[in-house]
Amino acid sequence: MVVAARHAFSRALGARAEGVIIGGKSGAIQRNFFAKLEDLDLHQYVRATAHNAGDGAINFFIRDDYARDWMANSDTTQLANTLKLDPANDPDDLEREILLSMLAGPRPFIFPNFEEFNAAVRIRCNIVGAARRTQLAFHTVEAERPADFWTYSEEGGFTILPGKPLIEALEKATQPKIYDKLYSFSCYRATEYVILLGIAQELQTVNPLLLERLQTQWETRAIMSGKFHDVFLYEYGSLNDPLPLRYYVPGDRVWFRNPDERSSNISGYEGSWVFYLGSGLFSNFWKRNQPYTFTSKCVEIFHWRNSTYLDATNELRMNETVVEKQVRDSLQDPEQLGEILRKMERFRDPHGVYAEGGCIDASREFARYVCTGTADIVLPGL
Repeated sequence: MVVAARHAFSRALGARAEGVIIGGKSGAIQRNFFAKLEDLDLHQYVRATAHNAGDGAINFFIRDDYARDWMANSDTTQLANTLKLDPANDPDDLEREILLSMLAGPRPFIFPNFEEFNAAVRIRCNIVGAARRTQLAFHTVEAERPADFWTYSEEGGFTILPGKPLIEALEKATQPKIYDKLYSFSCYRATEYVILLGIAQELQTVNPLLLERLQTQWETRAIMSGKFHDVFLYEYGSLNDPLPLRYYVPGDRVWFRNPDERSSNISGYEGSWVFYLGSGLFSNFWKRNQPYTFTSKCVEIFHWRNSTYLDATNELRMNETVVEKQVRDSLQDPEQLGEILRKMERFRDPHGVYAEGGCIDASREFARYVCTGTADIVLPGL
Protein backbone atom coordinates (compact mmCIF):
# COMPACT_ATOMS: atom_id res chain seq x y z
CA MET A 1 0.00 0.00 0.00
CA VAL A 2 2.80 2.43 0.87
CA VAL A 3 4.60 1.76 -2.43
CA ALA A 4 1.42 2.30 -4.45
CA ALA A 5 0.63 5.48 -2.55
CA ARG A 6 4.11 6.84 -3.19
CA HIS A 7 3.83 6.16 -6.92
CA ALA A 8 0.43 7.86 -7.06
CA PHE A 9 1.82 10.82 -5.13
CA SER A 10 4.77 11.04 -7.56
CA ARG A 11 2.49 11.08 -10.59
CA ALA A 12 0.38 13.82 -9.06
CA LEU A 13 3.48 15.93 -8.43
CA GLY A 14 4.63 15.79 -12.03
CA ALA A 15 8.01 14.74 -13.39
CA ARG A 16 9.78 18.09 -13.16
CA ALA A 17 9.05 19.10 -9.56
CA GLU A 18 12.17 20.17 -7.67
CA GLY A 19 13.54 20.19 -4.15
CA VAL A 20 11.90 18.44 -1.20
CA ILE A 21 8.18 17.70 -1.10
CA ILE A 22 6.54 16.60 2.15
CA GLY A 23 2.98 15.43 2.64
CA GLY A 24 0.80 15.82 5.71
CA LYS A 25 -0.73 18.80 7.48
CA SER A 26 0.76 21.81 5.74
CA GLY A 27 0.97 24.10 8.77
CA ALA A 28 2.84 21.58 10.89
CA ILE A 29 5.10 20.56 8.00
CA GLN A 30 6.19 24.12 7.33
CA ARG A 31 6.77 24.90 11.02
CA ASN A 32 8.82 21.76 11.57
CA PHE A 33 10.85 22.14 8.39
CA PHE A 34 11.76 25.76 8.99
CA ALA A 35 12.57 25.03 12.63
CA LYS A 36 15.09 22.48 11.37
CA LEU A 37 16.48 24.98 8.88
CA GLU A 38 16.79 27.66 11.58
CA ASP A 39 18.77 25.25 13.79
CA LEU A 40 21.25 24.96 10.91
CA ASP A 41 21.04 28.67 9.96
CA LEU A 42 19.69 27.85 6.50
CA HIS A 43 16.15 29.25 6.70
CA GLN A 44 16.95 32.47 4.82
CA TYR A 45 17.96 30.55 1.70
CA VAL A 46 14.80 28.47 1.30
CA ARG A 47 11.30 29.05 -0.07
CA ALA A 48 8.17 27.00 0.46
CA THR A 49 5.01 26.75 -1.62
CA ALA A 50 1.86 24.69 -1.37
CA HIS A 51 1.90 21.92 -3.94
CA ASN A 52 -1.11 20.90 -5.98
CA ALA A 53 -0.69 17.19 -5.21
CA GLY A 54 -3.26 17.46 -2.44
CA ASP A 55 -3.08 16.35 1.20
CA GLY A 56 -1.47 19.64 2.13
CA ALA A 57 1.88 18.77 0.52
CA ILE A 58 4.54 21.48 0.72
CA ASN A 59 7.36 21.97 -1.78
CA PHE A 60 10.59 23.33 -0.24
CA PHE A 61 13.39 24.51 -2.51
CA ILE A 62 16.46 26.70 -2.43
CA ARG A 63 16.00 30.22 -3.73
CA ASP A 64 17.06 30.61 -7.36
CA ASP A 65 19.76 33.21 -6.71
CA TYR A 66 21.54 31.01 -4.17
CA ALA A 67 21.18 27.93 -6.36
CA ARG A 68 22.84 29.78 -9.25
CA ASP A 69 25.66 31.14 -7.08
CA TRP A 70 26.38 27.95 -5.14
CA MET A 71 25.44 25.13 -7.53
CA ALA A 72 25.56 26.41 -11.10
CA ASN A 73 24.33 23.77 -13.56
CA SER A 74 23.31 21.65 -10.55
CA ASP A 75 26.98 21.00 -9.72
CA THR A 76 26.96 20.17 -6.00
CA THR A 77 30.60 19.02 -5.87
CA GLN A 78 31.81 22.56 -5.04
CA LEU A 79 29.07 23.40 -2.53
CA ALA A 80 31.02 22.65 0.64
CA ASN A 81 34.06 24.56 -0.57
CA THR A 82 31.96 27.55 -1.63
CA LEU A 83 30.21 27.77 1.76
CA LYS A 84 33.31 26.76 3.78
CA LEU A 85 31.58 23.68 5.17
CA ASP A 86 33.53 20.85 6.82
CA PRO A 87 31.22 17.82 6.56
CA ALA A 88 34.02 15.36 7.40
CA ASN A 89 34.49 16.83 10.88
CA ASP A 90 31.30 18.73 11.67
CA PRO A 91 28.03 16.72 11.73
CA ASP A 92 25.98 19.89 11.32
CA ASP A 93 27.93 20.82 8.20
CA LEU A 94 27.28 17.36 6.75
CA GLU A 95 23.57 17.86 7.38
CA ARG A 96 23.74 21.34 5.82
CA GLU A 97 25.30 19.94 2.66
CA ILE A 98 22.72 17.16 2.46
CA LEU A 99 19.81 19.56 2.90
CA LEU A 100 21.05 22.18 0.45
CA SER A 101 21.80 19.56 -2.19
CA MET A 102 18.34 18.03 -1.81
CA LEU A 103 16.67 21.44 -1.87
CA ALA A 104 18.38 22.16 -5.19
CA GLY A 105 17.41 18.75 -6.59
CA PRO A 106 16.41 18.64 -10.26
CA ARG A 107 14.01 15.81 -9.33
CA PRO A 108 11.65 15.79 -6.34
CA PHE A 109 12.63 14.11 -3.10
CA ILE A 110 9.17 13.02 -1.94
CA PHE A 111 8.23 12.11 1.63
CA PRO A 112 4.83 11.21 3.06
CA ASN A 113 5.55 13.08 6.29
CA PHE A 114 8.20 15.03 8.16
CA GLU A 115 9.32 11.95 10.10
CA GLU A 116 10.33 10.13 6.92
CA PHE A 117 12.22 13.19 5.70
CA ASN A 118 14.16 13.40 8.96
CA ALA A 119 14.91 9.67 8.85
CA ALA A 120 16.17 9.95 5.27
CA VAL A 121 18.60 12.71 6.23
CA ARG A 122 19.88 10.73 9.21
CA ILE A 123 20.34 7.60 7.07
CA ARG A 124 22.41 9.63 4.61
CA CYS A 125 24.55 10.84 7.54
CA ASN A 126 24.91 7.24 8.75
CA ILE A 127 25.95 6.04 5.29
CA VAL A 128 28.54 8.79 4.85
CA GLY A 129 30.03 8.05 8.28
CA ALA A 130 30.13 4.30 7.65
CA ALA A 131 31.59 4.75 4.15
CA ARG A 132 34.36 6.95 5.56
CA ARG A 133 35.24 4.28 8.15
CA THR A 134 35.07 1.30 5.78
CA GLN A 135 38.40 -0.33 4.91
CA LEU A 136 38.45 -3.57 2.91
CA ALA A 137 40.66 -5.91 0.96
CA PHE A 138 39.71 -5.84 -2.71
CA HIS A 139 39.12 -9.21 -4.30
CA THR A 140 37.02 -10.09 -7.33
CA VAL A 141 36.52 -13.77 -6.48
CA GLU A 142 37.24 -14.45 -2.81
CA ALA A 143 35.03 -13.18 0.01
CA GLU A 144 35.37 -13.54 3.76
CA ARG A 145 33.79 -12.29 6.96
CA PRO A 146 34.70 -12.38 10.68
CA ALA A 147 34.19 -16.01 11.69
CA ASP A 148 32.93 -15.11 15.18
CA PHE A 149 29.94 -13.25 13.66
CA TRP A 150 29.34 -14.72 10.21
CA THR A 151 28.92 -18.05 8.47
CA TYR A 152 28.51 -18.98 4.79
CA SER A 153 26.38 -21.37 2.78
CA GLU A 154 25.66 -21.67 -0.93
CA GLU A 155 21.95 -21.26 -0.31
CA GLY A 156 21.95 -18.34 2.13
CA GLY A 157 25.20 -16.52 1.35
CA PHE A 158 26.95 -14.87 4.30
CA THR A 159 24.57 -14.93 7.24
CA ILE A 160 24.91 -13.85 10.86
CA LEU A 161 25.38 -16.41 13.61
CA PRO A 162 22.34 -16.60 15.91
CA GLY A 163 22.46 -14.01 18.68
CA LYS A 164 25.03 -11.80 16.98
CA PRO A 165 23.64 -8.26 16.50
CA LEU A 166 23.28 -7.17 12.88
CA ILE A 167 24.75 -3.71 13.40
CA GLU A 168 27.81 -5.01 15.21
CA ALA A 169 28.30 -7.75 12.61
CA LEU A 170 28.25 -5.22 9.75
CA GLU A 171 30.64 -2.89 11.55
CA LYS A 172 33.04 -5.71 12.38
CA ALA A 173 33.12 -6.87 8.76
CA THR A 174 33.70 -3.43 7.23
CA GLN A 175 35.34 -1.21 9.85
CA PRO A 176 38.42 -3.00 11.23
CA LYS A 177 40.36 -1.34 13.98
CA ILE A 178 44.10 -0.75 13.57
CA TYR A 179 45.97 -4.05 13.06
CA ASP A 180 42.74 -6.01 12.65
CA LYS A 181 42.24 -8.16 9.59
CA LEU A 182 40.84 -6.64 6.38
CA TYR A 183 38.07 -8.74 4.85
CA SER A 184 37.73 -9.36 1.13
CA PHE A 185 34.79 -7.75 -0.66
CA SER A 186 33.75 -6.62 -4.08
CA CYS A 187 32.90 -2.92 -4.17
CA TYR A 188 29.25 -3.70 -4.96
CA ARG A 189 28.79 -6.01 -1.98
CA ALA A 190 30.58 -3.49 0.23
CA THR A 191 28.07 -0.79 -0.70
CA GLU A 192 25.23 -3.13 0.31
CA TYR A 193 26.74 -3.58 3.77
CA VAL A 194 27.21 0.17 4.24
CA ILE A 195 23.62 0.89 3.16
CA LEU A 196 22.23 -1.88 5.36
CA LEU A 197 24.23 -0.55 8.29
CA GLY A 198 22.98 3.01 7.73
CA ILE A 199 19.37 1.82 7.59
CA ALA A 200 19.70 -0.50 10.61
CA GLN A 201 21.16 2.27 12.76
CA GLU A 202 18.13 4.47 12.03
CA LEU A 203 15.67 1.64 12.61
CA GLN A 204 16.84 1.38 16.23
CA THR A 205 14.92 4.61 16.86
CA VAL A 206 12.12 4.81 14.29
CA ASN A 207 11.15 1.18 13.64
CA PRO A 208 12.59 -1.43 16.05
CA LEU A 209 10.21 -4.10 14.72
CA LEU A 210 11.63 -3.78 11.20
CA LEU A 211 15.14 -4.00 12.69
CA GLU A 212 14.15 -7.28 14.34
CA ARG A 213 12.92 -8.55 10.98
CA LEU A 214 16.20 -7.51 9.34
CA GLN A 215 18.06 -9.41 12.06
CA THR A 216 16.00 -12.53 11.36
CA GLN A 217 16.47 -12.09 7.61
CA TRP A 218 20.27 -11.97 7.85
CA GLU A 219 20.34 -14.92 10.23
CA THR A 220 18.48 -16.87 7.53
CA ARG A 221 19.40 -15.61 4.06
CA ALA A 222 21.26 -12.55 2.79
CA ILE A 223 19.56 -10.23 0.32
CA MET A 224 22.02 -9.39 -2.46
CA SER A 225 22.54 -7.77 -5.85
CA GLY A 226 19.40 -6.89 -7.82
CA LYS A 227 17.12 -8.07 -5.04
CA PHE A 228 18.93 -5.79 -2.57
CA HIS A 229 18.38 -2.85 -4.89
CA ASP A 230 14.68 -3.63 -5.23
CA VAL A 231 14.08 -4.13 -1.50
CA PHE A 232 16.09 -1.27 -0.01
CA LEU A 233 16.64 1.48 -2.57
CA TYR A 234 15.01 4.12 -4.71
CA GLU A 235 16.72 5.07 -7.94
CA TYR A 236 16.30 8.51 -9.47
CA GLY A 237 17.41 9.62 -12.91
CA SER A 238 17.63 7.43 -16.04
CA LEU A 239 19.42 7.34 -19.40
CA ASN A 240 16.30 8.86 -20.94
CA ASP A 241 16.06 11.53 -18.25
CA PRO A 242 19.54 11.80 -16.69
CA LEU A 243 20.57 13.72 -13.60
CA PRO A 244 23.13 16.49 -14.18
CA LEU A 245 26.67 15.13 -14.53
CA ARG A 246 27.91 16.61 -11.26
CA TYR A 247 24.75 16.51 -9.16
CA TYR A 248 25.30 14.39 -6.03
CA VAL A 249 23.84 14.37 -2.52
CA PRO A 250 25.97 13.02 0.34
CA GLY A 251 24.87 9.44 0.97
CA ASP A 252 24.03 8.71 -2.69
CA ARG A 253 25.23 5.35 -4.03
CA VAL A 254 26.95 6.09 -7.34
CA TRP A 255 28.25 3.97 -10.20
CA PHE A 256 31.13 4.99 -12.46
CA ARG A 257 31.15 2.78 -15.55
CA ASN A 258 34.25 1.51 -17.31
CA PRO A 259 33.57 2.56 -20.93
CA ASP A 260 36.41 0.43 -22.33
CA GLU A 261 35.04 -2.90 -23.55
CA ARG A 262 38.27 -4.90 -23.32
CA SER A 263 39.30 -4.00 -19.77
CA SER A 264 35.68 -4.13 -18.54
CA ASN A 265 35.80 -7.88 -19.22
CA ILE A 266 38.13 -8.28 -16.23
CA SER A 267 36.06 -9.31 -13.20
CA GLY A 268 35.76 -6.38 -10.80
CA TYR A 269 36.60 -3.74 -13.41
CA GLU A 270 33.23 -3.37 -15.10
CA GLY A 271 32.92 -0.14 -13.17
CA SER A 272 33.17 1.19 -9.64
CA TRP A 273 30.48 1.52 -6.97
CA VAL A 274 31.08 4.29 -4.45
CA PHE A 275 29.24 6.69 -2.14
CA TYR A 276 29.25 10.44 -2.42
CA LEU A 277 30.72 11.75 0.86
CA GLY A 278 30.25 15.48 0.30
CA SER A 279 32.97 18.09 -0.29
CA GLY A 280 33.43 16.75 -3.83
CA LEU A 281 34.73 13.41 -2.51
CA PHE A 282 33.76 9.79 -3.15
CA SER A 283 34.46 6.78 -0.94
CA ASN A 284 37.56 4.65 -1.39
CA PHE A 285 37.05 1.35 0.41
CA TRP A 286 40.60 0.17 -0.29
CA LYS A 287 42.35 3.33 0.97
CA ARG A 288 39.81 5.05 3.17
CA ASN A 289 42.08 7.99 3.97
CA GLN A 290 42.45 8.75 0.25
CA PRO A 291 38.91 9.38 -1.01
CA TYR A 292 38.44 10.02 -4.71
CA THR A 293 37.60 13.34 -6.26
CA PHE A 294 35.33 13.41 -9.29
CA THR A 295 38.41 14.00 -11.42
CA SER A 296 40.63 11.33 -9.89
CA LYS A 297 37.85 8.72 -10.17
CA CYS A 298 37.35 9.48 -13.87
CA VAL A 299 41.10 9.36 -14.51
CA GLU A 300 41.54 6.07 -12.65
CA ILE A 301 38.81 4.35 -14.63
CA PHE A 302 40.19 5.77 -17.88
CA HIS A 303 43.61 4.22 -17.22
CA TRP A 304 42.22 0.75 -16.61
CA ARG A 305 42.38 0.34 -20.39
CA ASN A 306 46.11 1.09 -20.33
CA SER A 307 47.04 -1.20 -17.43
CA THR A 308 46.01 -4.69 -18.49
CA TYR A 309 48.21 -7.73 -19.03
CA LEU A 310 47.88 -11.44 -19.76
CA ASP A 311 48.84 -13.77 -16.91
CA ALA A 312 50.47 -17.21 -17.21
CA THR A 313 47.10 -18.78 -18.03
CA ASN A 314 46.42 -16.20 -20.76
CA GLU A 315 43.76 -14.49 -18.61
CA LEU A 316 43.42 -10.70 -18.80
CA ARG A 317 44.42 -9.01 -15.52
CA MET A 318 44.82 -5.49 -14.14
CA ASN A 319 48.11 -4.06 -12.90
CA GLU A 320 47.11 -1.65 -10.13
CA THR A 321 50.65 -0.32 -9.76
CA VAL A 322 50.58 0.82 -13.38
CA VAL A 323 47.14 2.38 -12.85
CA GLU A 324 48.38 4.41 -9.89
CA LYS A 325 51.43 5.69 -11.76
CA GLN A 326 49.42 6.68 -14.82
CA VAL A 327 46.85 8.48 -12.65
CA ARG A 328 49.60 10.46 -10.92
CA ASP A 329 51.16 11.41 -14.25
CA SER A 330 47.83 12.46 -15.79
CA LEU A 331 46.84 14.61 -12.82
CA GLN A 332 50.10 16.55 -13.25
CA ASP A 333 49.63 17.12 -16.98
CA PRO A 334 46.82 19.67 -17.60
CA GLU A 335 46.62 18.97 -21.34
CA GLN A 336 46.37 15.20 -20.91
CA LEU A 337 43.96 15.60 -18.00
CA GLY A 338 41.66 17.80 -20.06
CA GLU A 339 41.59 15.27 -22.87
CA ILE A 340 40.77 12.41 -20.48
CA LEU A 341 37.93 14.34 -18.86
CA ARG A 342 36.47 15.25 -22.25
CA LYS A 343 36.18 11.50 -22.92
CA MET A 344 35.08 10.41 -19.46
CA GLU A 345 32.82 13.22 -18.27
CA ARG A 346 29.94 12.04 -20.43
CA PHE A 347 26.92 9.94 -19.66
CA ARG A 348 27.58 6.23 -20.00
CA ASP A 349 26.32 4.21 -22.94
CA PRO A 350 23.44 1.74 -22.43
CA HIS A 351 24.21 -1.73 -21.14
CA GLY A 352 26.22 -3.73 -23.65
CA VAL A 353 27.13 -0.68 -25.75
CA TYR A 354 30.70 0.67 -25.94
CA ALA A 355 30.68 3.67 -28.24
CA GLU A 356 31.10 7.37 -27.39
CA GLY A 357 29.81 7.24 -23.80
CA GLY A 358 31.87 8.15 -20.77
CA CYS A 359 31.90 6.83 -17.21
CA ILE A 360 29.09 8.91 -15.62
CA ASP A 361 25.85 7.18 -14.72
CA ALA A 362 22.52 8.90 -15.25
CA SER A 363 21.04 7.87 -11.90
CA ARG A 364 21.74 7.75 -8.16
CA GLU A 365 20.36 5.49 -5.42
CA PHE A 366 19.22 6.14 -1.84
CA ALA A 367 17.31 4.38 0.94
CA ARG A 368 13.57 3.68 0.96
CA TYR A 369 11.13 4.80 3.66
CA VAL A 370 11.77 3.25 7.07
CA CYS A 371 9.41 4.72 9.68
CA THR A 372 6.65 2.77 11.39
CA GLY A 373 3.47 3.12 9.36
CA THR A 374 5.12 4.39 6.17
CA ALA A 375 8.09 2.04 5.65
CA ASP A 376 8.08 0.40 2.22
CA ILE A 377 10.91 -2.09 2.76
CA VAL A 378 9.32 -5.50 2.14
CA LEU A 379 11.54 -8.41 3.13
CA PRO A 380 11.15 -11.58 1.05
CA GLY A 381 9.82 -14.65 2.79
CA LEU A 382 9.33 -13.09 6.21
